[in-house]
Amino acid sequence: MTDIFGRVLPRRTARAPKPPRERTWKHLPPLLRLLILTQLAFNIGFFAVLPFMAEHLGTAIGMAGWMVGLVLGLRTFSQQGLFAVGGWLVDRYGVRPVVLSGCVLRIAGFGWLGYAEATWSVIGAVLLIGFAAALFSPAVESEAARQAVVWEEEGHGPRTRVLALFSAAGQAGAFLGPLLGGLLLAVDFRTACLAGAGVFALVLAGHARLMPRHIPGRVHIRGRVGLRVMLRNRRFLALCCAYGAYLLAYNQLYLALPDEVERATGSQTSLSWLFALSSLLVVCAQLPVTRWAGDRLGLRRSMATGLLLVAAGFTVVAVARPAEWTGLAGLLPAAGYVVLLTLGQMLLVPAARALVPDLAEDGRLGLYTGTLSSVSGLIVLAGSSATGALLDLDLPSAVPWLALAAVPLLAVGLLPRGSDAAHGAHRGSSR
Repeated sequence: MTDIFGRVLPRRTARAPKPPRERTWKHLPPLLRLLILTQLAFNIGFFAVLPFMAEHLGTAIGMAGWMVGLVLGLRTFSQQGLFAVGGWLVDRYGVRPVVLSGCVLRIAGFGWLGYAEATWSVIGAVLLIGFAAALFSPAVESEAARQAVVWEEEGHGPRTRVLALFSAAGQAGAFLGPLLGGLLLAVDFRTACLAGAGVFALVLAGHARLMPRHIPGRVHIRGRVGLRVMLRNRRFLALCCAYGAYLLAYNQLYLALPDEVERATGSQTSLSWLFALSSLLVVCAQLPVTRWAGDRLGLRRSMATGLLLVAAGFTVVAVARPAEWTGLAGLLPAAGYVVLLTLGQMLLVPAARALVPDLAEDGRLGLYTGTLSSVSGLIVLAGSSATGALLDLDLPSAVPWLALAAVPLLAVGLLPRGSDAAHGAHRGSSR
């Protein structure tokens, strides 16, 4: 080939076409599909009841506001605070018996709550409901992470794609659950509780039939040495603190955001639409975002970028607060915060879950997965109290939101170094 002057031009080599992307779900083994569908069902059953519990306790049962808060706090403590215990039980006894036990307790707890009228009875029911999750959630989450590593090692693609599907399924359940519960409330709260119990009965039956009694590669560990070694694992504890900072920021959907929405519109009616926006973003965009991050970012950079996006969300509201916009215009900063927080969540959560198998000891993945949630929950508990006090102070309107933006920014420095190298050279802790 020559140009207009007769000179020979070098031949262009055709670019090799990119291999077609595999559909992740299509290539998943049956066990991973079961775990992902389980996460969807868990959240449908749970969120069919939880969003309506406070109103039921306050109106139908007549509890004082402080008692309603105490009951909800006890549920959170019995769940999040005991995740490490549930994870230890998974390592010792295996996934199947712990999941089945948790489902039985959740069915009993929802049934009990539907008929509970006395305060002591309600407290007993919510403690049972919380402890049930402390059993089955670490079991399902740790096995999903372990299977995602196996899937990656077999050459199917990054483990984060599997964990992104897991997160999207959970968010879809959190979106569908309140819709189901709202329909059932047309009958009464007891019907919603019994329907939630019915969902967990289906999960129980499915796992009793489909969950293997022995999962290849999963070793049952005995002894107590794991806790001591874990507490000396600085990189894992740094991950817990960084993840806890994210969860504290995410918890502002229930603390700072309602305050902002009420300031802008005079009521909290628009809050449900903002929650729906967050859920739909995760359901629709989680997989594309994870695929993009897997192509361009490592695990640590994905978490760092996610934390920066969360900080940017708080900053948007802080910048807009002095203008004191109201009405639809006043909702725009809140919507910006929700969108940026959700984008950060989509980058951060799969990456954090993907890092845990690389930081855990052999056979201790359940303990580490549960401890990640327990430590993060303690950070949220302490941080939420401080945030509530900050919002009550007579400060310039932007200051609380700037202080909240500083939390994820500081957490970027806590992220464990060398995470991406560890991701590329898995130590075998989850084989």
